[in-house]
Amino acid sequence: MTKKKVETEKANDPLEDNDVSKIRFSSLMLQVQGAKYKTLLTKKYKNRKKWKNPDINQMFSDIPGTVVKIYVEEGQKVKEGDLMMVLEAMKMKNKIYFPIDGTVKKIYVKEEERVPKGFLMIELK
Repeated sequence: MTKKKVETEKANDPLEDNDVSKIRFSSLMLQVQGAKYKTLLTKKYKNRKKWKNPDINQMFSDIPGTVVKIYVEEGQKVKEGDLMMVLEAMKMKNKIYFPIDGTVKKIYVKEEERVPKGFLMIELK
């Protein structure tokens, strides 16, 4: 078995000894045991869906379906466990309940509207 020599590319902007990694424009600079490596980021990585901290006051659809009935109105106070709406998916009627107490700030769906997975349906204050 022969060992291959790894060539490293010198960056225009030298890295400090204590830096482990730096992101420069569309590439990642990595320094491991004194060797510097440059990796280009792919289009798939750049276009990925960015993670954001979930907001407990926003209710998203877990599955695609059709809104059959909405049981709340904007400005209405609701409690945990109150019925929010009925969502029909794959010929099954799914009852959706509120997970927390609050006041309905905005309703983003209408009855008989089709919603995709991950769609914002209701927002609470």
